[in-house]
Amino acid sequence: MVSVVVAIISLLIGPIAVIANSGVIVLPEAVRSTEGVTAVAVESADKTIVSRASRALGLHGAYKVVEANQAAFTFQIERASESSVVLSILSGKPAQTLLRETISGGNLQNAVLRACDRAVERTLGTPGFFSGKLAFVGKQGGITEIYTSDVLFSSVRALTRDRALVTGPSWSPDGSRLLYTTYYKTGFPDIYLIDLHKGTKTPVANFKGTNTGGEFSPDGQRIAMSLSGAGNSEIYVANQAGRNLRRLTTNRSLETSPSWSPDGRRIVYTSDALGKPQLYEIAASGGPARRLPTNVSSYCSEPAWNPVHTNLIAFTAAVRGGFQIALYDAKTRSARILTSVADSAVEPSWTNDGRHLVFTRREGAQTRLMLLDTTTGKVSSLHSTSVGQASSPSFVY
Repeated sequence: MVSVVVAIISLLIGPIAVIANSGVIVLPEAVRSTEGVTAVAVESADKTIVSRASRALGLHGAYKVVEANQAAFTFQIERASESSVVLSILSGKPAQTLLRETISGGNLQNAVLRACDRAVERTLGTPGFFSGKLAFVGKQGGITEIYTSDVLFSSVRALTRDRALVTGPSWSPDGSRLLYTTYYKTGFPDIYLIDLHKGTKTPVANFKGTNTGGEFSPDGQRIAMSLSGAGNSEIYVANQAGRNLRRLTTNRSLETSPSWSPDGRRIVYTSDALGKPQLYEIAASGGPARRLPTNVSSYCSEPAWNPVHTNLIAFTAAVRGGFQIALYDAKTRSARILTSVADSAVEPSWTNDGRHLVFTRREGAQTRLMLLDTTTGKVSSLHSTSVGQASSPSFVY
């Protein structure tokens, strides 16, 4: 009966979108995009909301922000309080309201980004990433520190005051803690843990030699890291306090950059066992390692396991005198190059939707963070050069 009513209305006012059983708003075939990009518009009585939401949605490769008369969907976002907005999703001509709900956030800006995430969820059926947060290495005045920011870089703040070389920030799954490597205490690389709720900073690995690459397991209970106390760098797993160390690799090569599988059972890492860096996989409980047959470059490093699609691993590959972001697919046992930016693209970090990557773009002596849509290939800059240099991104939602 519902389909009959929809058909009658469509004859009177033209094709309209419908809400599927999954809750996703489905466009009629007559207005559906054939290239995987949907035209959307943003409306609000508040120009700041329009600007912020339009910029966020413009980062997503599945959307093109246009005027309302050209849009398949119109997202109306109106301020409801200091920390909430009302989101309405409209479609059709004349416009029909398909969804209306109140979205709350930590503040008004966060509520707007959460509303954009909800719009993505209801029109694409996949999570949005706009209200997630970044940690990265920022460099200003020749000094590196760990910074945090929203995805739009509208609220950037320094998290450390080490005044020393810092590298490799990595969020805990709940975003309450952060691992990073710093030289500030001993002049050698040590892994420290910052607890953002407690405001504390404690050493996790400060053994003799190099201590790098700390990364939380998906459940937040374990930490994988690269330690060289026994000679060359090897992969270890410890509890969340850095205790009860278990050594996973034992050889004469260098093993670095561990990354967990989504189920926490496996770890992918970089090893130069063949003379140059390649990707290897090992069980998180230990056992034999195997090389991943990427076969796109003689230099493959910095792997990042996709949090949604367990068969996909992003990594950095040497290409034509520079570096680019590549993607390995375990189903096909093959890899492909994703980026073709000038100079180099390195240090990939997945967003929560398993579709987008934040990476570092190197342009001469300058670095900045970029966003890559792995489906359409769209690359966007996340910040202007006025922010300073930024690198080594880590994303959490």
